[in-house]
Parts: sequence; C-alpha cells; structure tokens
Amino acid sequence: MFRRFSPTRCLPTIALATAGLLLTSCARRETPVEAGLREKILHVGNGAEPGTLDPHLADAYTDTRLIAALFEGLTVIDERTSQAVPAAAERWEQSPDGLVWTFHLRANLRWSNGEPLTADDFVQSWRRCLSPELASPYAYFFSPVKNAEAFNHRQITDPAAVGFAAPDARTITVTLAHPTPYLPLLIANCAWYPVNPRVLGQLGGLNRRDTPWLTPAAFVGNGPFVLKEWTPNGRIVVAQNPQYWDAATVRLNGIVFYPIENPDVEERNFRAGQLHLTHNLPLSKIPAYRASDAAKLRIDPFAQSIFIRFNTTKPPFNNPQLRRALALAIDRDSISRHLLHGSRPPAHHLTPPGLAGYVPRARVPDDFVAARRLLADAGFPGGRGLPPFEIQVRNDELQPRIIEAVQAMWERELGVHATIALLELKTSIQNQRVLDFTVGANGWVADYPDPATFLELFVTNGGANWTGWGDATYDRLIAQAAQTLDPRARFECFQQAETILLEQAPIIPLIFGARNYLIHPSVKGWEPALIGLYQYKKVYLQGP
Repeated sequence: MFRRFSPTRCLPTIALATAGLLLTSCARRETPVEAGLREKILHVGNGAEPGTLDPHLADAYTDTRLIAALFEGLTVIDERTSQAVPAAAERWEQSPDGLVWTFHLRANLRWSNGEPLTADDFVQSWRRCLSPELASPYAYFFSPVKNAEAFNHRQITDPAAVGFAAPDARTITVTLAHPTPYLPLLIANCAWYPVNPRVLGQLGGLNRRDTPWLTPAAFVGNGPFVLKEWTPNGRIVVAQNPQYWDAATVRLNGIVFYPIENPDVEERNFRAGQLHLTHNLPLSKIPAYRASDAAKLRIDPFAQSIFIRFNTTKPPFNNPQLRRALALAIDRDSISRHLLHGSRPPAHHLTPPGLAGYVPRARVPDDFVAARRLLADAGFPGGRGLPPFEIQVRNDELQPRIIEAVQAMWERELGVHATIALLELKTSIQNQRVLDFTVGANGWVADYPDPATFLELFVTNGGANWTGWGDATYDRLIAQAAQTLDPRARFECFQQAETILLEQAPIIPLIFGARNYLIHPSVKGWEPALIGLYQYKKVYLQGP
C-alpha cells in the first residue's frame, strides 16, 4: 500500500530545516579572542612592524619584546622583582674580586631543530655580536668584558682574546675588565641571546647581516616559541617549541603579533574581539576606560625616560646656560596631570624610579623666574637674539603632544621660538645618531633595571651619546662606578654624575614612562614588567 504524500505532515520538518538554515546564516562568527581562548592562542598588538628578529641587530623595543618569545639567554629578569633569575643557565657564581663569572647550563638545552645547545654556541654567538662585520648596535653591551671593546673596534683581531670561554659543553666563563655587579641583569638582554652558529654558517655566514635565516622555513631558536609565519605589515605567528627545556610549563600553543602602529586602530580591534592585548592605548581614551571599564585598563610602571636632546656641537646650544634655562622653563607636573591624564609621572631627573633602589638627589625644578635670569645671562634676554630653531620629534601619539606643550611654555615664558618637525622613528634615531639635528626629542628604555643603563649613555663619545657633549669628571665618575663593588659607594658615583648631567643640561628630562594598554580578562600571568620584557611561557588564557 502506497502512503500518500502529505504537505501538512512535512511542514514541521521543512520549518526546522529552514530555521536551521537561518540560524546558520545568522550565527555570529567567532572572534579571534574567543577562538584564541579555545585554541590557547594569544593575540597581541605589537605597535610596529619589526625591523628584524635577529637578537643581535634589533634596536627597537617593539622588536625585542617579540624576540623574547623566540630566544632565551642565560638569565631572565623576573617581572615582579626586577632581579635576574635562572633561564638557560641553572646557576652561576662570581670570583671574590668580581672579575670572573661562571655560568652552568641546564642539562637538557636544545635548539628548536633538536640539536644540543652548548656553551660554545653561546660563546660563538657573543663573538658574532661583537664582530665589526656585523656592526651590532648593541655591541656596547659587552663593554665590561675583557678585550670586548678592543675586538669590536678592530684593535685586536683574535676573538679568543675576548673574555669568553667554554671549558666544557655546559660551562661558560666570562672574564671582565672591571667588576660589574649587575652582569646577570645585563646578560638577560637580547644582545646576549644565542643564535645557532651552524645554521647561520650553512645559510651564508655567521657574521653577515644578510644571512637569510629569519624565515619560518629556516628559523632555529632556543626560546619557548618558534617562528611559523611572518607576513610583513600583517602578522607574525609563533608556535610552541617542543624542544624548549621548560616546554612542559608553557601553556600557550602560540602567539600572533600584529604590527598595528595606530593606537586608535588597535583600540578598535580590541573592542571588536581581535586582540587580547594592545601595545598602547590612546591617551584620550584613558578617562573613559577608567570610568566605565577599569578592569581592562592597565597602567604599568615602565623604566623609560623621555627627554629633549641638544646637539651641543652647534651654537648657540654649546652654551650650557641656555640649555639650563630651557630646562627650567617647563611645567612638567602640568603636562603629566592634564595633558597625559596622570598616566606618566613628571621627570625631574634622568633616571626613572625602580632601578635597584637608586633615587637621585639632583632635580631639575620647574622655575620660570630662574629660567628667565639664566636666559639673560646666556645673552638672550627675553629671547632676543636667539634665532628660531627646529625640534625634531618622533611622529607618535605621545612625543608631539609633550613637545607642543614645551614649545608653548618656552614661547610664553621666555620669548623663545621653536618649530616642530615630525619624523618617522627610524629617521629620528638616525638623525640624532649622526648629529644631524639641532634639538631633538627622544627617549630611552632601560635595557636592564640599573641606573648604569641610563647614566652610561652620556660618557664622552659613547655609542648612544648623541649630543656631542662630554665632561671629564662625569666620565671619571661613571668609570669609578663601574669598578666599585660596594653598592652604596657605586650609587654615590652615580649621584654625583647625574648632578653634573642635569647642571650642564645636554638633555632635558621631561616625562617618565608607563605602559598604558588594554588586557582581556581571559589573559592570566601577564605581570607588570619594569623594562617591558615578558616571560611568555608564564602567560595563559582562561575563561570565566
């Protein structure tokens, strides 16, 4: 018997099928943040496209914070304490005179391609960073090491004469030219990271800048993650490294870094569920997040000093009275409180807070009366006779705002006229490096949490002293600090040196750093880091 087709009986089935189609077509797509929680993939704004992922060539903070996921040195800086803790080295000790340090590697170190990572790999890597052929911008990080500067400056040619040795596969000795009590902090910097000498040698050469090893196919590292994708101006993807010595504790499967230079775009992406973490937050949005979404707003201390730099080789800025007058004629507290919404503290000295307990005695006051008097003593009463000058400023969200406020204060209080030239970061750095500027704004982020990372910048002819300024007494104090083991006596040298620096004013401190950014509630283990380098292996994602 045949059953007759009944449209009525089939209506529920058709209705359900149609509803299913409608639900499928209207379903909200999973955001990267939601997918990341499920897949254990962290999505991070990185602020800029990396110039390089080579740890020996990187010279931008946005490069080094990404490189920290791919490589690991002998030590790492603990975010909470700002102290050096074991990483690739399980322990170390120093000789009684502070000149010889011995580092003992962990037993299970391997490169991401499975090769054993040995003490000699570290030694070859450090010689690479020092090699004149590579011309690393951070070769000066090895300056405390015996014969390191001489080798880097081609005064000696035998790399074995530099104070590095690998007596066996798991032992490294570092012999210093003078005591350096902060060496474990210094060694945590990316200049001291190892690179695989065999891989680079096979691809073109260990000491060549153009060796093509920074591709997903060729990359070999020793960090908790490995490079899987690099789409220029798009994204950089890293995946968990199963060969990492501490892989069992790594809870993320991967990280996606996005080089988003515009903080407004980054903030919109965060609200749209595209990012777990932003690199920055527009200053104008801080009050709104404080008022309505404070749990997602983070303002962390950051060991950074933003300052004005003078080219003291160019008149009239070879006159310290003029420089000092300009330094006094700035209301830093007003800039911090009103312009920056209290997100960054005013800087009345060069060294920021939190550097191993060092607190400078010397301060640059906000004193317009004294500034006008000094300006007259310099030969420019009321600004008369002082030609207009240009201030070169990095074209970001922060520095132009600060310098515009300074420009207005100088105009109003001193009768001094300045113009502002906005430059890309790389152009600004290059101009100041070769003294192709008159006045420039820039900043410095601590490479390690110690006052030496700021005060050593301004020794005469120092590699990062882009002012043309030098002072023999200052140099002597910095050199004396480098040879002093007693912490109190060492800090006293720094106190006297910073006083000289502020009085002669080759730079004008303006504002200390802070990191204001957005963080999704699912991100755990992301702790404030004074120098902005994070142990990604400690970070994980967890839902409510």
